[in-house]
Amino acid sequence: MPTRNRFAELHDEITAWRRDFHTHPELLFEVHRTAGIVEYKLKEFGCDEVVTGIGRTGVVGLIHGKTRTSGKTVGLRADMDALPIHEETGLDYASKTPGKMHACGHDGHTAMLLGAAKYLAETRNFDGTVAVIFQPAEEGGGGGREMVDDGMIERFGIDEVYGMHNWPEADVGTFAIRAGKFFAAADHFDVTIAAGGAHAAKPHEGIDVTVVACQIVLALQTIASRNLDPVKQLVISVTSFETSSTAYNVIPERVSLKGTVRSLESEVQDMAERRIRETVMQTAAAFGAKADVGYHRNYPAMANSETETGHAIEAAKRVAGDCGHADLTMGGEDFAFMLNACPGAYILLGNGDTAHVHQPTYDFNDAVIPHGCSWWVEIAEGRLRAGDDHL
Repeated sequence: MPTRNRFAELHDEITAWRRDFHTHPELLFEVHRTAGIVEYKLKEFGCDEVVTGIGRTGVVGLIHGKTRTSGKTVGLRADMDALPIHEETGLDYASKTPGKMHACGHDGHTAMLLGAAKYLAETRNFDGTVAVIFQPAEEGGGGGREMVDDGMIERFGIDEVYGMHNWPEADVGTFAIRAGKFFAAADHFDVTIAAGGAHAAKPHEGIDVTVVACQIVLALQTIASRNLDPVKQLVISVTSFETSSTAYNVIPERVSLKGTVRSLESEVQDMAERRIRETVMQTAAAFGAKADVGYHRNYPAMANSETETGHAIEAAKRVAGDCGHADLTMGGEDFAFMLNACPGAYILLGNGDTAHVHQPTYDFNDAVIPHGCSWWVEIAEGRLRAGDDHL
């Protein structure tokens, strides 16, 4: 079965929702406007129950099928938050909030799941319950963890949970997925290097922490290349380098570094943390400077359940005729918290020839809306067929 005809009829309406979300981006847990619209629409659609405040600002809507003899509940999750990026698209529906934009397509994810919820509430052609999950703070805040820790899985009796993300450069309406490890664990670190500073003309009278910090940045790159088995994956990136001075003639007293660590295996994650601490502290000591390291384990690696990946593939084939095999990615995704708490799978949906996510020129492609909505419905109806023994 290709995309549902109903989503061709709803396309303009869902697009309008998406562009409204795009115009009014909100960050992390501060998604009050977005969550409020989601709540209103779910109630308008006739959801049997709409619960707010899950994981602080998350929303869960329950839609019961025509029958509930299976006793099963399938969760469908979309993320709602934007990024702290200044938009440069020039679109007439561009962000009205300077320094904030939907640069990852969460506006599209939310709109597509709302479209699927409207359809499922109209038709109810399934046996059991669908839980539509709208999550805050995917972009670094751990909203998935907060919703799980708030008891979402147990409270709503969710047996399986599915997520979706748009994927630039993949053809519109195509799908790709892989079983097992898929997205990387995403950690971050903060480093401070301090010494007495000096006049720039007299560096011998102090310790140049800028030079020390540069040595540390270079040394950190040897962890992946010289401490790790080459067949394993690790990325260490220093993403911020800030000194305590902005003058031309002052050697600063302090340099602050920030960065991220991406890994797929717990032992690699452990090694990276240990070697970052050792490398920073010992390099600073060699130059006579002091250092402090803060290391924060943020999102765990995300792995799809084998059986549920098969269900996701079958749903994709019913929509698109085929489903591609996705590569491993070192990107992070806090849907990992839900998959650690419940069987499920995460699939990629082609966004066409667009800018990459997390770029100021990115925009979600509204042409993919019928494909994404149809996949959500195929998952819900496919997993909650009346009389299926595999449920």
